[in-house]
Amino acid sequence: MAASGELIEFLKEQMSGLGPVSVRRMFSGAGFFHDGLMFALVADDVLYLKADETSRGFFEAEGLEAFSYATGNGRNTIMSFRRAPERCFDDPDNMTEWCRLAFEAALRAGASKSKKEKPKSGA
Repeated sequence: MAASGELIEFLKEQMSGLGPVSVRRMFSGAGFFHDGLMFALVADDVLYLKADETSRGFFEAEGLEAFSYATGNGRNTIMSFRRAPERCFDDPDNMTEWCRLAFEAALRAGASKSKKEKPKSGA
């Protein structure tokens, strides 16, 4: 099921406290980007936010499950995104807090990728 345009526009409004947010359609959903980094996604009209080792505890404390999908070979793949708390849909300030948490996770993921990709000196 594709992410509805109405939901995407509503979420962009709710996330406006984070700053400019762009959306790219992806498969049957949509990715949400801030400063070039994907920090959220919508799949089957459910909002998921980026999580990592530093922020995972906040999501787990609220019982927010990870985004997963079945692959072609029947395996279930779990990604580093967690369901957003329902209260974010009613409170833009709360949405901003959770989106900042997700954006910070995206920043850390980007920083760790660039460290891995740097060539070693003398190579």
